Amino acid sequence: MANAFVHVELNTTDVGKAKAFYGKLFEWSLEDIPMAERTYTMINVGKGTGGGMMKQLIPGAASAWLPYVEVADISAATKKARALGATIMKDVTEVMGMGWLSIIVDPTGAMLGLWKTKSQVNSK
Repeated sequence: MANAFVHVELNTTDVGKAKAFYGKLFEWSLEDIPMAERTYTMINVGKGTGGGMMKQLIPGAASAWLPYVEVADISAATKKARALGATIMKDVTEVMGMGWLSIIVDPTGAMLGLWKTKSQVNSK
């Protein structure tokens, strides 16, 4: 399927509580990855789309899940989203040498991440 959901991220106000809850509820394998400013917890679900969790970075925002969709060209997809009426919450940003992301809010107010894996042909 073109433009499949490839990652689901929990931005939470309490990472410890979220890890305890989801780890027990679904028996997910959780791995903490230290980053410069924070720790990112990878979620390995076994079969299917995995994800991650991290401290909510939007001041005053509640905990929320954010799905990411794979795109062939992150810059073009982000520009197209803007042209179609989306607000760009986070412009194209490289992630730990793994790929690039951007975060948009669609015209109805729903947040969505766009993702471009670095290992794909046409790097950006």
